[in-house]
This record gives sequence, C-alpha cells and structure tokens, in this order.
Amino acid sequence: MDLELSEEQSAVRRLAREFTDREVVPYAAAWDRAESVDRGIVKKLGALGFLGLTVPEEYGGSGGDHLSYCLVTEELGRGDSAVRGILSVSLGLVAKTIAAWGSEEQKRAWLPRLCAGDALGCFGLTEPGTGSDAAALTTRAEREGDAYVLTGTKMFITNGTWADVVLLFARTGEAPGHRGISAFLVPTDTPGLTRREVHGKLGLRGQATAELVFDGVRVPASALLGPAGKGFSVAMSALAKGRMSVAAGCVGIAQAALEAAVAYAGQREQFGGPIARHQLVQELIADIAVDVDAARLLTWRVADLIDRGRPFATESSTAKLFASEAAVRAASNALQVHGGYGYIDEYPVGKLLRDARVMTLYEGTSQIQKLLIGRAHTGISAF
Repeated sequence: MDLELSEEQSAVRRLAREFTDREVVPYAAAWDRAESVDRGIVKKLGALGFLGLTVPEEYGGSGGDHLSYCLVTEELGRGDSAVRGILSVSLGLVAKTIAAWGSEEQKRAWLPRLCAGDALGCFGLTEPGTGSDAAALTTRAEREGDAYVLTGTKMFITNGTWADVVLLFARTGEAPGHRGISAFLVPTDTPGLTRREVHGKLGLRGQATAELVFDGVRVPASALLGPAGKGFSVAMSALAKGRMSVAAGCVGIAQAALEAAVAYAGQREQFGGPIARHQLVQELIADIAVDVDAARLLTWRVADLIDRGRPFATESSTAKLFASEAAVRAASNALQVHGGYGYIDEYPVGKLLRDARVMTLYEGTSQIQKLLIGRAHTGISAF
C-alpha cells in the first residue's frame, strides 16, 4: 500500500531502505544477542542526514517534512527497533524539542552536533516511581544564585549511557502536579551524574537503556529549556510527535513480520506443497497485511497534519495505540506461520515479537492512549 509520494520522499525512502538492508539487517540478530548495537551506526545515520530530518538547515539539520521522517523511521524499525530508537529519541524527542523551545544559544550549541551524529540526546522523564503519572515526578532542581542543583533518579532512559545531553524534567517549585515542572539541558559529563545500563530486557536488547542518578548536579540557569514551570508542556509537546515516531517504527516491525511470513510460507513445505497454499496460513498473512496498511495510513495522517500546521495530538495517540498493538499481532501471527522455527533466533520473528511488545508500554501505554482519545471525544478527563 502506498499513497503517492513526491520524488523527494520516494528518494528518502529508497535511501533508508538501502541503508537498513546494508547496515542494519545483517547485524540485528548479533546486536540483540550481544545486547549492544555498534555505536558506529550513529555517525552513519548522521552522515545521511537522517538525524537532522525536519530540523532547519541553518542549525545543521537536513530539513524535510514529517512524512519523510516517518518513512525513515519505518525502514529503521523494519531492520532493528533498537536502531530506530536511537533516532526517535535523539532526533524526535530531543533535537526537535530544542528546535521548538530552545534559545538561540541552545540551538547553536546542540543542534549541529545532534544532527551530525557527533552527539546524542536522551529524554529524562520517567522515574522509578513515576511512569504514566509523569506529573508526579520527584526529581528536584533547586535554584542557587545563577545555577540550579539537580537531585533525583530517572529510569528506562533510551540512549542513556550513550547520550551527550539529557533533556531533563525536574520539579522547580512547590506547585503541585505539572505546574511545578521545568525542563533542562544537562550535559552528561557534568559532575554528580552517574549512569547505569539496564540489561536483561525482553526486547530492544541492543538499545542503550539506562538509569540516571543526579546527585547534586549543578547546571547554569541558562540550561533551562523554555520558561520555568513550563516543563510539562515541553514534555507533552515532545511526546505528541514522539508517538507518531513510535507508530512509524511499529509499522516497520509489522512490515518486517509480513515479509518474513510471506517468504517462509513460500518455501516451507508440508502436506506435499508450500504452506502458503493453505487457507489458514493465508488468513494469518492477510491479517498481518491489513494491520500494516491500517497502521501506516494512521501514521501518515499524523505526519500530514503536522506538516499542514493542524492539530494532531489525538490522531497521534490513535496511531500509536493502533500501530503498537498491530505490531504485536503481526509479529505473533508471523511466528505462528513459522511454527517451531519461529521460536528460535535463526529466524527474525521471535525478535520482532519481543521488540514489538514494549511499544505498547513506552511513550504512553495503550491504556493511557485510550484515556487521551476518550477525553478528546467526550471532553471529560478520566484521569
């Protein structure tokens, strides 16, 4: 399924597919086993302009529209969701947020490096005790003269041990809930910041996921991103677009599941012929194909709304909800097509299922997305 893409969008998609097939797919299984992606991939993503998509060229970005960004994210998700996460977080959550909320000094200091792959960013929102209830975060930023002193812990932070800058959310006042939260740009070499990589994950095993501990970390007041007390708005604006990115990555997972299932069904023989001729196998493949098309259309709708300057938050939640659940279904159906072979990592579908499962959890669980969608339609908040 394809809507009509422009020549430039088609070229971006071809470039991303060629890159993924050459630089990601052949190594994804080994990275998964080693629980570490080759860090050289970051500079390669930067060299092709992927880490600068939608960021203005005057700040080192490569420009382009949000549909092009989705096309690249989808292809990377097709190859390895751990690699997709590097781009989605460093560009989608950090660089784009600096471009939208940062001072001129902050943009000049960070965007060229992030877009080139000379630096990576991570998004410091989730804490050990606060996930979906982000407004209840407890990390504090105490004002001391012309500086802030940061204390607290962040958990499950993608790119955490690789990042050069943390987009950190901390409580700067006594106001309850979201009103007391501010955002900061914190270089990871600042004294008092320690990082510990999280191992033993079910999926996204190659991704650098970390716990970050801030013990009296001192940053200048100029590290504040956006107005004091507006950090929750900064976070929510980032996540609204970030959910589109997650959805695009889920389309990639589902597409990979479809391609794997079709290939295996065509070459695996049972009962005197390829299993692709059996009706119930075709049903599994058809279900995957429908999920791919529906998830892709919902995701592309979000990109179109953003590029036209239209409201998109509810549509982004819709795409994220459907695409993440669809990716789990698609990977599970592809595993079923593979039978017992799907359960060993000689074939990619087991990894696809493990990687897909977390997509229903982060950047807003499926349950949170339903509450956001329900609030948009009823005008009544259930949380």
